[in-house]
Amino acid sequence: MAEAAAALGEFDFAGDDHVVPFQVEGLDVRGRAVQLGPMLDAILERHRYPAPVARLLAEVVVLTVLLGTSLKFEGKFTVQTKSDGPVDLLVCDFSTPENVRAYARFDQALLDKAIAAGETEPEQLLGKGILAFTIDQGRFSQPYQGIVALDGTSLEDIAGVYFRQSEQIPTRVRLAAAELFDRDENGKPRHRWRAGGLVAQFLPEAPERMRQPDLHGGDGDTGARAHVEDDAWTEARSLVETVDADELTDPQVGTERLLFRLFHERGVRVYDPRAVFDRCSCSREKIGGVLKGFSAKEIEASQENGEISVTCEFCSTTYRFPVDEIASQLT
Repeated sequence: MAEAAAALGEFDFAGDDHVVPFQVEGLDVRGRAVQLGPMLDAILERHRYPAPVARLLAEVVVLTVLLGTSLKFEGKFTVQTKSDGPVDLLVCDFSTPENVRAYARFDQALLDKAIAAGETEPEQLLGKGILAFTIDQGRFSQPYQGIVALDGTSLEDIAGVYFRQSEQIPTRVRLAAAELFDRDENGKPRHRWRAGGLVAQFLPEAPERMRQPDLHGGDGDTGARAHVEDDAWTEARSLVETVDADELTDPQVGTERLLFRLFHERGVRVYDPRAVFDRCSCSREKIGGVLKGFSAKEIEASQENGEISVTCEFCSTTYRFPVDEIASQLT
């Protein structure tokens, strides 16, 4: 977090595609907030996802950006779902310090059925499965992965459970995505995607204040939960929960303005924003390196008209390799 705080009067100081760290000293809360515009729109429009899929992937992108920008080291942070619903796979990578890529996989027939039945809430599209958070610091370290169940609740709630189980930090996450219909500079109709989010964490100096009531143990658990939540966190969490989805995505409500609305009575401070970009990590060299590991039989099976064509699922870039070029490099 940067040392110099921006003045809260400078509304729209950050703008779209910039993560804003903030601190509410009066409530012992720190967090980050963001509004995504052109960066997100480029990712979603590249694949022409159906609206329900695009909206769901947008929430995952926001979540990944909010958490990934907190990393203090070089590496990659990945959020991924695997489930049995119409949208069975969502992946978003954040490569420090600023690069984002994302991809969704879905079953068109199951999606059409869900849309016809009006079952397009994120938890309905995902179904049952897992949400995995992976931190990879490179080849000299072991990746860390935290997994939480997709249990029919929202991504916001599931992310909160992850923090509670893995880091024991009281955390509230808000996510929202929306379609924006307006006109361009020539007056022509235009469609764009926007999304926004906020993560707030309770980090008092006294660790014992972070204690929370135990999670329910499921059927048959009748244990008492006598622990009372800290008043400061109760207030902060309640304030965050008042945020409307429209506020998170409204281009007329800058990130700083939203934070001011929420916490100004408690002395909120915002810090230097961090830009994020739609940049894929694929390259011709990387894919060529993978093809070098193919056997002659695999190369023959993969070729068409004398070349092997590989399209990146994230950025849709297609790389073409003459078979002779690959074959000549086989060992």
